[in-house]
Amino acid sequence: MKIVRLIVLSAALAAVSCVAHAQGKSAPKDAVLYFVWPQDGTTIRGGFWCRFGLRNMGVTHAGDDFQNSGHHHLLVDVNEPLDPNEPIPQDKTHLHFGAGQTETRIELPPGKHTLQLVLGDAKHYPFNPPLVSDKITIRIK
Repeated sequence: MKIVRLIVLSAALAAVSCVAHAQGKSAPKDAVLYFVWPQDGTTIRGGFWCRFGLRNMGVTHAGDDFQNSGHHHLLVDVNEPLDPNEPIPQDKTHLHFGAGQTETRIELPPGKHTLQLVLGDAKHYPFNPPLVSDKITIRIK
């Protein structure tokens, strides 16, 4: 009887461990994440509205765990790849839009900048494989 309990307990702990590490759902293969504006190569004076596009999936709030949906994250001047097993960082270069926003006003210093969108799941994990837009380059005057 003791052995049976130990086996059941071990199996339960192994299952919990797998659930904890199994982050990042898969997105539909035809899902597309893109910038409505700005476009690659755009030169902009001062602040601007950045508009996000998503096709074949829905946009929802962070924490809302609906199938085939997520929320936007904007990566500004980020060169490192995302780890699908870790939540998307939240800092000045990894901007979260957990209220379901599809646009934001951005102020960047003059110079060349890169922008890329990443769709996150309810818990801010990237989908696996990550659903990302093309990386665009803009210039701020």
